[in-house]
Amino acid sequence: MAQAIAPNKPSPNKPSPNKPGANKLRRRKNLRPAGFDELGLRRALDDRMLPALVAAMAFLAALGLAGFFVAASLARHWQDGAASTLTVQVPDPGLAMEPGSARGETRRDRVVAMLARTPGVVSARALSDDELNELLAPWIGAGPNNGLERLTLPLPGVVQVRLGATPPKLDELERQLAAAVPRTLVESHQVWIGRLATLARSLQACAGGVLVVVAGVAAAVVAAATRAGLVQRRQAIEIVHGLGATDGYIAGRFTRRTTRLAAIGGLLGATAALPVLLGLAQLGAPFVSGGAEAASAGFPQLPALLWFGLPALPVAAGAIGFVTAQATVRSWLRRLP
Repeated sequence: MAQAIAPNKPSPNKPSPNKPGANKLRRRKNLRPAGFDELGLRRALDDRMLPALVAAMAFLAALGLAGFFVAASLARHWQDGAASTLTVQVPDPGLAMEPGSARGETRRDRVVAMLARTPGVVSARALSDDELNELLAPWIGAGPNNGLERLTLPLPGVVQVRLGATPPKLDELERQLAAAVPRTLVESHQVWIGRLATLARSLQACAGGVLVVVAGVAAAVVAAATRAGLVQRRQAIEIVHGLGATDGYIAGRFTRRTTRLAAIGGLLGATAALPVLLGLAQLGAPFVSGGAEAASAGFPQLPALLWFGLPALPVAAGAIGFVTAQATVRSWLRRLP
């Protein structure tokens, strides 16, 4: 009888309700499981469409970045090459300066000698007939029967001049050469340098405009996807909001999802753009100093800054997704009744 009315003893394997361990176990069971999606954002924000659209934008952004950096690189290459050279034209180059003299110095020889003694001139070299043939080949044709002998007009001698770090004044150099060898012309490339610099700046402006447009389109895509998710989960959001969830909490849930999807799309777009950029670099290698040899060796060159710009695209895409989602969700929540 004593055993029948004896109180039940707690099981040794089960914590007593009055002990602290029971409260800890109860709180652990009430915790939200990891990755719990209380707003159903996995259904509201598709993990295929948004990354695909952002990847397309990142691909275009990579091409825009490449255009910006390549234009700057070509401008520096053209300026460094053209600004350091001069072309001197000598009419009647084989005519002797002093007829009947033993020296037999020609007009071209005197120009070359004067240029070699001029401070600021690194080298002065007269082009041969074969080199002139090569230069005129696009206009007079190439081949054994299509050379300088076909021309009835006399061609001037051409002297290629390489300038140093402190080049001479062109006006003064031209006056000295004309005084010593009449009718000598000094042709600088400043006009073409200015035109090429303008072209490079125009290309950079176009590439920058493309980047701005791509960023705007990406923000619009993220905003549209976020608004669609808000409309789809409106009832759940209103319930959670009515139970006390703050605007920051709801915006944070959307922001984490959107930022992750946008960063994934940026990574996919940058990865897809890399082989395309390497192929374009292979085609453009002959226009860059030293690029032809590297391309023939199988190592196409890309601008150094582009290697830092491509990894920044996923970060930029994630930042656009974060800012756009925060602004869109908070603006939508302020309009709730």
